[in-house]
Amino acid sequence: MKFLSVKGLSVLTLSILLLIGCQNADLQEGEEQKASSATEHEHDNSNDPQAPEEVDIQGVADHYHTGDIVELTAVLEEESDFDHWHWYIRDNQDDEWDLAPEQETSNFKGEATNNGQQIKVVLYNDEHEAYVQSEPIEIVIDDHDDHDHNHSHDDEIYNGYFEDSQVKDRALSDWEGDWQSVYPYLQDGTLDEVFTHKSEQSGDMTAEEYKEYYDYGYETDVDRIIIQEDTVTFFKQDNELTGEYVYDGYEILTYEAGNRGVRFIFKLAEDNDELPQFIQFSDHNIYPTDSGHYHLYWGNDREALLDEVENWPTYYPTEMDGDAIVHEMIAH
Repeated sequence: MKFLSVKGLSVLTLSILLLIGCQNADLQEGEEQKASSATEHEHDNSNDPQAPEEVDIQGVADHYHTGDIVELTAVLEEESDFDHWHWYIRDNQDDEWDLAPEQETSNFKGEATNNGQQIKVVLYNDEHEAYVQSEPIEIVIDDHDDHDHNHSHDDEIYNGYFEDSQVKDRALSDWEGDWQSVYPYLQDGTLDEVFTHKSEQSGDMTAEEYKEYYDYGYETDVDRIIIQEDTVTFFKQDNELTGEYVYDGYEILTYEAGNRGVRFIFKLAEDNDELPQFIQFSDHNIYPTDSGHYHLYWGNDREALLDEVENWPTYYPTEMDGDAIVHEMIAH
């Protein structure tokens, strides 16, 4: 079989050379695409992306035990169509950030492994650039020892064992924020998991008995409270009542079980028949610190309120949903 020649090269040879050239071109194009893709997702390897802090992380508990599941939710301050999230973790504030694997939505689920661990979240735009991020939140791990003999310092205070000299005055700012009553969560069954847990842990009462006990304790018709500077606003059904309150000292109470508690008391600055003359906070803390939740007592008789130990309306931050509150209660 004869072949035509082109300057000494057969048509077959020329065809082979052209084929090899096309394959090399395709290979080069594939490598360029891979390089381009790597560039586009470069943020995956960036351990400290920078962006405005316009994301809130919700769901963090006051403390965890080692091995507890940490469930967090990223909430944007302003709505966005972007939905490309990455969560970052570091062991403490001095370490570098590491990308949390398989955490690419607005929800985070991980394990509490060490005290002081920090977590933050970043939202990326369509160009794979950091768009907004959160401030880091810190995971506090408090592994309780035997409660009869080895209380930590904070555990002892939380459980009502402290010296009078440890108690310090507190400002209303310790309870500043937007607060929701937990009573609706009891009524709709959200807290049933908490009562089951208490029953399994203590054995003193059944879950149903715990629910009945807390039903009386949590009962209230004030479903929301906002505290800002020196003012307190009560939301009762469709009514809002706001008043200014001033500090009126504290009282140390001793309970039948032998432990103690502190009521931090505030008095209405100007008479108003529609507002309680006194409000008393109890949150297991005895010196200045931001409160994570609290029990509130209110009325017009300062001394009579100190005798009320059976009904204690309880409030958690409004930003927390029912699942977050359940997790926090079980952690205690």
